[in-house]
Amino acid sequence: MSDFPWLTTLWVTPMVGAALVLLLPAKWRTGARSFALLVSLGTLGVGIYLATQFVPGGDQYQFVENHEWIPAFGAGYTLGLDGIALVLVLLTAGLVPLLILAGWQDDREVGTGRRVSHTYMALTLMVEAMVLISFTSLDILLFYVFFEVMLIPMYFLIGGFGPRTGDVTIRQQRSRAAVKFLLYNLFGGLIMLAAVIGLYVLTARQKLGTDGGGTFDFRTVMEAANSGHLGAGPGVLNALFLGFMFAFAVKAPLWPLHTWLPDAAVAATPASGVLMMAVVDKVGTFGMLRYCLLLFPHATSTYAPLISVLAVIGIIYGALLAIGQTDVMRLIAYTSISHFGFIILGIFALTTQGGTGATLYMVNHGISTAALFLIAGFLVSRRGTRLIAEFGGVQKVAPILAGTFFISGLATLSLPGLAPFISEFLVLIGTFTRYPVAAIFAATALVLAALYVLWMYQRMMTGPVKKGNEKLYDLLPREMVVVVPLIAALLFLGVYPKPILNAVDPAVANTLTTIGQHNPAPAVQPEAAQQPSGGAQK
Repeated sequence: MSDFPWLTTLWVTPMVGAALVLLLPAKWRTGARSFALLVSLGTLGVGIYLATQFVPGGDQYQFVENHEWIPAFGAGYTLGLDGIALVLVLLTAGLVPLLILAGWQDDREVGTGRRVSHTYMALTLMVEAMVLISFTSLDILLFYVFFEVMLIPMYFLIGGFGPRTGDVTIRQQRSRAAVKFLLYNLFGGLIMLAAVIGLYVLTARQKLGTDGGGTFDFRTVMEAANSGHLGAGPGVLNALFLGFMFAFAVKAPLWPLHTWLPDAAVAATPASGVLMMAVVDKVGTFGMLRYCLLLFPHATSTYAPLISVLAVIGIIYGALLAIGQTDVMRLIAYTSISHFGFIILGIFALTTQGGTGATLYMVNHGISTAALFLIAGFLVSRRGTRLIAEFGGVQKVAPILAGTFFISGLATLSLPGLAPFISEFLVLIGTFTRYPVAAIFAATALVLAALYVLWMYQRMMTGPVKKGNEKLYDLLPREMVVVVPLIAALLFLGVYPKPILNAVDPAVANTLTTIGQHNPAPAVQPEAAQQPSGGAQK
């Protein structure tokens, strides 16, 4: 591979693009949007190049860049890419151009009537840049910094942009949702900071740094952790694991730390809501796979059963609450809580099928949630209400919108032939081999998902056209450009997930091998175990 800093280019492109957008003349509103779109497409181009040059089954971390950052603390600017990070980089780089197009008209500052395209687009690109460096960081302190800093632009996207209204109540709700999002995630980050410092102290005591001091180099700490050279007892390591896990569980989000998500998703514009649920929140589940498992293998084994129980509760809880919602956007937000439960369950099943399914689920959830949430957002913007009861008969006046909404809904309930089915199936198989009871309870969400999706579609799209829906128009060309690639991805990955699995399988297998986890052996029937190798004898 070339020595060109491709990973730096990957995240610096949107960051520099954000700065340049802010420098454009204020009157260039359309120009700001167009430039941001071009920057996001350039970032996608870099991501595609990385995918074409990535060698599945090759070095564990590829395109590695390593430079000094804060030598006094053993912190370096170290980047690298494995198969898990690669597919999440592609998800992020692929979604952001579509979200910019979807939010083309969403950049109005609430209650002022002024367009602030520059700020809106710049904030979106900033979030993209910070997520990308989080996925590629191989330095624990570097990861932590951007894990926290990405909250700031996301906070302003949630609180500063939304439906074009001057309603003071709605503006107050948006402000509260943004503050709730920030406080929850900042608190989780502070707990993680304590764990990061504690981990550094252990490395300093063991003189793991190149200068005989401490280090934040992920690979060095991982090797020490899995060889038992961190020099700490189980109690200390368990506490450090919980510090990391708490922060990731808030961001993911895992029940019962999920309550900020529905409010934030509904308060933001649909495009910003998708950016949060489909992109930013994936940093939490990615952190569980990379940091919790690889840095704390014994603590992972200790707490995996408890975390699996919480994940199952989240799966069922999210599905049940989705059924009872009267607000279509809030309903979709609650489905994400259920889906994140599946992802976390697959991670902590500690099997290759579970880990591969969880990683594939991160990608598929991002695509299906983006499709369903954005299409619902297009519909809500036309009708001016999020209440399901106000819709009805939409398929008669906007058949393409209704049809794409239906396909996205079927993907959300994991219908065979659509992308989420394969990932959910792998998660359930991987979980069943280790925690059969958890897998059985999680499978009940399949029925609940069918209930909330089909009932929502029936109430909104079928039947006679309700008053106020007669003039609803179908998807516009710009909206079609957003929706068609998402639907195509759901169909393609539903029948041919091999490109993603090729990248993910070796990385997941390497993770489990590193931490000493193996797939449980199949149960052997007592009768079969007693039979001679030549078969049953009469």
